[in-house]
Amino acid sequence: MATAAIFSSLRRRRSPSLEAFLSPVDLSGFPLVQTLAAISTEIISSFSGTRFSFQRRNARSLIRKIEIFLVLFESLAESRWGSTPSSSSSSSSTALLCLKELYLLLYRSKILLDYCAHSSKLWLLLQTQSISGYFHDLNQEISTLLDVFPVNDLNLSDDVREQIELLQSQSRRSRLYIDNNDESLRRTFYSFLDGFEHGEIPNTLALRSFFVEKLGIKDSKSCRSEIEFLEEQIANHDGDVEPTGSVINGFVAITRYCRFLLFGFEEEWRIKNNNNPKKKSKGDGNDGFITVPKDFVCPISLDLMTDPVIISTGQTYDRTSIARWIEEGHCTCPKTGQMLVDSRIVPNRALKNLIVQWCAASGVSYESEFVTDSPTNEGFVSGLPTKAAVEANKATVSILIEYLADGSEAAQTVAAREIRLLAKTGKENREFIAEAGAIPHLRRLLKSENAVAQENSVTAMLNLSIYEKNKSRIMEEEDCLEAIVSVLVSGLTVEAQENAAATLFSLSAVHEYKKRIAMADQCVEALASLLQNGTPRGKKDAVTALYNLSTHPENCSRMIEGGGVSSLVGALKNEGVAEEAAGALALLVRQSLGAEAIGKEESAVTGLMWMMRCGTPRGKENAVAALLELCRRGGAAVAERVLRAPAIAGVLQTLLFTGTKRARRKAASLARVFQRREHAAIRAGGYGFVGDVNGNRDGGNFTTDVSVPMSISISVPVL
Repeated sequence: MATAAIFSSLRRRRSPSLEAFLSPVDLSGFPLVQTLAAISTEIISSFSGTRFSFQRRNARSLIRKIEIFLVLFESLAESRWGSTPSSSSSSSSTALLCLKELYLLLYRSKILLDYCAHSSKLWLLLQTQSISGYFHDLNQEISTLLDVFPVNDLNLSDDVREQIELLQSQSRRSRLYIDNNDESLRRTFYSFLDGFEHGEIPNTLALRSFFVEKLGIKDSKSCRSEIEFLEEQIANHDGDVEPTGSVINGFVAITRYCRFLLFGFEEEWRIKNNNNPKKKSKGDGNDGFITVPKDFVCPISLDLMTDPVIISTGQTYDRTSIARWIEEGHCTCPKTGQMLVDSRIVPNRALKNLIVQWCAASGVSYESEFVTDSPTNEGFVSGLPTKAAVEANKATVSILIEYLADGSEAAQTVAAREIRLLAKTGKENREFIAEAGAIPHLRRLLKSENAVAQENSVTAMLNLSIYEKNKSRIMEEEDCLEAIVSVLVSGLTVEAQENAAATLFSLSAVHEYKKRIAMADQCVEALASLLQNGTPRGKKDAVTALYNLSTHPENCSRMIEGGGVSSLVGALKNEGVAEEAAGALALLVRQSLGAEAIGKEESAVTGLMWMMRCGTPRGKENAVAALLELCRRGGAAVAERVLRAPAIAGVLQTLLFTGTKRARRKAASLARVFQRREHAAIRAGGYGFVGDVNGNRDGGNFTTDVSVPMSISISVPVL
């Protein structure tokens, strides 16, 4: 039911107390009358002077009804009704039940009036009929209550009784009222949508008349607030909303277009990175450091959550972080390791409200618009893009690119941010943004000395690169790869460096680009440094990029020279990146040059053994594959170190029966090598012998210790 959906939205938006939905069981008689009078007074004082943009007549009518109820409550309070036993217990009981019902109706009236006074104008316009219906429903409930209210048994004065009876009569005659002016404006808004749907951009004068003169949306800030509210409704209702999420997305796109068409970039230039808790420039100290409550921190990024969401396992993450996690191919919960039933996410509105309150109390800026920095997973987008939304976004992009090309530094920075946000979702957006010529201008901003401009441009580049055809556009743009690497090496903010690494990971998904990226000056060195010293999110970006580069056989020497191998070995005991690090090493070790380099790393064997014991299923698979290749290609000393690793027999035995199919196969091969070594040692009587990993005594590959090793039987299953 539409009205039920509206009221559900009211509750989520304003988070009223339970009194709004439960009758006051602890109140009766005189205290209840006093409470009702106080609530009525609060409603009247809060809204009687309010200028409602919409639902004016319905709101005024409801307030007048509450004013009459206040007269009733004050009269009952003056007579101290309920403070002494009533002569008629039956009528007293009926009156008490009616007053408790009035308690609920007053709270619901307060919520509805508050919603109409403070909600988005465009949202109220779109919901004109539904909200009018809800006012009508409240009036009908008031009418029903008055029909059974024992007015004649309450010893009221004649004038109070007449007012109540008049209210009763008016409520019976009341009909559903939809304001013709509101409805006309709603149809006008839909006509704009229809125009974009047919490829016709509405007249600028008509748009200005609608937004500025009729709705009173007179600046860019108000326009942005309208957009944010509409987007929040799509997220809150999760598909259960009228009009549908797809249609609302079209209205969002139109409003965004009007924001820049009508208001340009006024009031937009604000440097955010100095007071944003998630942004920290390189070299910043700890002055003014504020400890964020643990429950407000995303388990993935370890940053303050700005858009907390719940996944199918019940865990809460920041939307950007969990979107990237799933976009990278993971199908488990990062915190619990449980398999995700689906990619659905639900906004954690209660936690978000708590975070907002904490930020306000702590003096921390809460600006979610400026910290959503990576493209969301397509499965999370509410509503498919309509043609109207696409056309409106195209018109917006044409304006933004004009400012990117010829605008001031401030305008270019804002334009880059808006392109970054538009490119977050939808391949259609990413495609036409690139086709409109955004990439050359964004490439130029990568070299900006303005930290915000640089961060916006590199993140926009990251979001655009998700679309496959844009990868070639970026790589073919002169000096663009070098500019991205330059941000990775010496970006002005940590987040810019991290997003540069993520961009390289995205671009390296194309095999023919992997060698070129690895050969870029300082690229591997910078990724290795980020993996060693970056934030948890930065390490994740770096290790995935290094993994992709490792899949190209010609990059092995570059990975060694640039310190990539050393950083991957060092990352083996970092739970957040160990799986990918082991995977990259398993690729590099397939080449003799890579096996030799990995074998020289003192902690390589112990790190891989740790992964076999404590890693994820995929991590164990990567680790045992790397150890097997080390035995085959790393030389005698390395093979000996692997085969004499503490508890290797037990770890192999466990993996043979609990690992993935590939892990069991690799474990079986390594177990056979281990058994041949043990048998060869026994035949040699515990004295030194020469042999290779296949037990050939003439191989000359390794020498055992003079002590007699313990013979351990490993049952190797047939795979």
